[in-house]
Amino acid sequence: MSNAWAEIGEPEIDELKFGFIKLTDMAPLAVAYEKGFFEDEGLYVTLEAQANWKVLLDRVIDGELDGAHMLAGQPLGATIGIGTQAEIITAFSMDLNGNAITVSNDTWEQMKPHLEMQADGKPVHPIKADALKPVVTSYQDQGKPFNMGMVFPVSTHNYELRYWLAAGGIHPGFYAPKAGDNSGQISADVLLSVTPPPQMPATMEAGTIKGYCVGEPWNQQAVFKNIGVPVVTDYEIWKNNPEKVFGVSKGWADKYPNTHIRVVKALIRAAAWLDENDNANRGEAVKMLAKSDYVGADAEVIANSMTGTFEYEKGDKRQVPDFNVFFRYNATFPYYSDAIWYLTQMRRWGQIPEEKADDWYMDIAKKVYRPDVYQQAAEALIEEGALKASDFPVFESEDGFRAPQTHFIDDVVYDGRQPNDYLQKFSIGLKGADKV
Repeated sequence: MSNAWAEIGEPEIDELKFGFIKLTDMAPLAVAYEKGFFEDEGLYVTLEAQANWKVLLDRVIDGELDGAHMLAGQPLGATIGIGTQAEIITAFSMDLNGNAITVSNDTWEQMKPHLEMQADGKPVHPIKADALKPVVTSYQDQGKPFNMGMVFPVSTHNYELRYWLAAGGIHPGFYAPKAGDNSGQISADVLLSVTPPPQMPATMEAGTIKGYCVGEPWNQQAVFKNIGVPVVTDYEIWKNNPEKVFGVSKGWADKYPNTHIRVVKALIRAAAWLDENDNANRGEAVKMLAKSDYVGADAEVIANSMTGTFEYEKGDKRQVPDFNVFFRYNATFPYYSDAIWYLTQMRRWGQIPEEKADDWYMDIAKKVYRPDVYQQAAEALIEEGALKASDFPVFESEDGFRAPQTHFIDDVVYDGRQPNDYLQKFSIGLKGADKV
């Protein structure tokens, strides 16, 4: 990427309203507000919790919100017309990791005989879906459905849960938009459906679902309430996967370019604050997030994951220092390869109903992910002395692709430059000219 540094003009508008969902990974927004980073950019921001991901997206599209904490798949899904069609872009990735898959106590008891155990009687991690497969098969043999929850059809959670299940030989089902079937349950061994994050524990406790994939604090909540067991984190499914993004409409970004860059500057500072000095500020962040205006869960529950530990089965607390990453490993940079991974999963499960050329994936990634805006924000922060050049990718040589990634639970290597070759590696899922 070229050297983009240029003086950033005054914000075109200074009163902004941003939306978020009550999850710990909205933290950069809360921190930028509470620490005055937005005000440092001449921006007066209101943060407003939204009822669900659909409402949040609709409100960004219709201009009621200037921008929002979004699922990484939302700007991509909207741009290619999955659900609502609208041009949404992102110049800022909000975090890495931060999700887990939790099962009910009953399901856990049925999985236990199929787990490998350590000498201390605790299970070996990561736990693969191979241990769930016999449980699902017994439900099928009895003619009973096995239901699990995820948060939205284009959510990371949907794709992570599907990835984990398929890696264990369990079919999570296809979408068939051309036939008008957007249930995602065609040919499914496990029936996945949408449940809003804060309602996950209660829905599982009621027996409606047997497990779910969600962000924090709703996995740790299941442990605290003694109603379920988180079995695998998304860090174990795909190490350092991108999770949320900050999304705005393309029209808004085109109209208010200086405002957009300044918003990204404030969010980069907030992310850096969350990770600096080996997460030294996380305790303060936990207190902030516990407020009812933000996540509104007990500080103790939020701290369980935000401070580098994660509790699986009650009493089985393990060190997971990178469960929530906000800045290190270039977490905030909008990589094209991250966008393309989401698009491959949309194709794999039928949300993209037909084969697309590799160039198509690249074109969509470039339309939605905006490292050029990010670079302007980063270079301004370097110029001001707020952060160092070494905190960021080397922009002169950065092409927007991570090196091929090897840390997946099934050991399949992902190279964002070759999306169709990647899809060919999976035995479960659409590839090539396959159609549902």
